[in-house]
Amino acid sequence: MNVTIGRTEHFNAAHRLHNTGWSDEQNTAVFGPCNNPNYHGHNYVLTVRLTGTPDPDTGYVYDLKRLSDLIKREILDTFDHRNLNLDVADFRQLNPTAENIAMVCWQRLRPHLAAHLALSVTLHETDRNFVEYHG
Repeated sequence: MNVTIGRTEHFNAAHRLHNTGWSDEQNTAVFGPCNNPNYHGHNYVLTVRLTGTPDPDTGYVYDLKRLSDLIKREILDTFDHRNLNLDVADFRQLNPTAENIAMVCWQRLRPHLAAHLALSVTLHETDRNFVEYHG
């Protein structure tokens, strides 16, 4: 019997979508205003889901307070109120698209969770645009 639990958090961050191997014209054509050399920001909404069998002693799939603390330590403390391109080592060589941000969040969380737990990350960049990553 599998059950999915989830925790939603928020962080604010700036970024610029840019491929250093391309010309300015190609970057502008592909990324439009998201390629602004002065960056732009989002109020991201991150939902982390864990799926597994509830522990027979606690009834928990995973303690949600522990999950909240893990997300804070591994993601919020690093990403919140930062320029992802300039301030976050994960994105020094990786374009901080919503897809890549979701994958990095998953990669930062996965080593801290038991192997039997399925991990899923959903990142809303805007009210209408979101990505999911399941590893």
